[in-house]
Amino acid sequence: MNLKSKIGLGTVQFGLDYGISNKSGKTPKKEVESILDFALEEGIDTLDTAVAYGDAEKVLGSVGVDRFKIISKYLPESESKLSIDDQLKNSLHNLIKKSLYGYLAHRPLDILSNSSQWEQLNKFKDQGIVKKIGFSLNKPEELESLLDAGFQPDLIQVPFNYFDRRFEQLIKQLYSEGCEIHSRSTFLQGLFFKDPNTLPTHFEDVQVLIQDLKDSTESLAGSLLRFVLEKPFIDKVIIGVESRYQLKENLKSLNNVFLLPDTKFEISDSILIPSNWPK
Repeated sequence: MNLKSKIGLGTVQFGLDYGISNKSGKTPKKEVESILDFALEEGIDTLDTAVAYGDAEKVLGSVGVDRFKIISKYLPESESKLSIDDQLKNSLHNLIKKSLYGYLAHRPLDILSNSSQWEQLNKFKDQGIVKKIGFSLNKPEELESLLDAGFQPDLIQVPFNYFDRRFEQLIKQLYSEGCEIHSRSTFLQGLFFKDPNTLPTHFEDVQVLIQDLKDSTESLAGSLLRFVLEKPFIDKVIIGVESRYQLKENLKSLNNVFLLPDTKFEISDSILIPSNWPK
């Protein structure tokens, strides 16, 4: 199995300063171009973006993304002040694309009170503007509520990493039913790479675990990435990089890595969900 081809690139850092371990800020356009050229050389063909990612879509359109499958995400009308229809038109215009591979609800629970959103998404699919529709999720309960209400996605994106396997049973089931599964947060926004001794007390429950991980492998990025890539029920693993060099190192790190033991951890949502972290 070619693990590299299971990688997709997240693009939030092309449009915003993002991530606990990001020291260089928003990625310059020339570097974005270099990252995408290298990605194609390595067989990486999927980009994940969103209306909420600053000007990431415009940056992608300006460097050219014809050879990539693009997944984007929309916001509820109450948040964006634009209809889903207008948001999709803007995304296609900014990306300079006629259609998208995937279009996901960034706030999927909003569909429960506004089911017309789902009808609209299905209409996009019928018109051939979008191939797959679905959700970007934070908590398993969100997915359970949507499935219980009869909203069956073609594609979902969920957090999944060595510490965070909250979605495992649900995504195994959906995968077996033909739903495409994308994971994100492989490195927990860079938390795995921080010096545990410098972390705020909010993270004290995982300080020892992070130190043990660092001590167990010379290539922590490779071990963490490989752990998720080797899950047969995950189709794409979305990772963010700030530079071509970083992507190159991540790919190189997949070789000869220490395979992490298949341990399940009891870690609270206050750590697993970055929006719960202290600002």
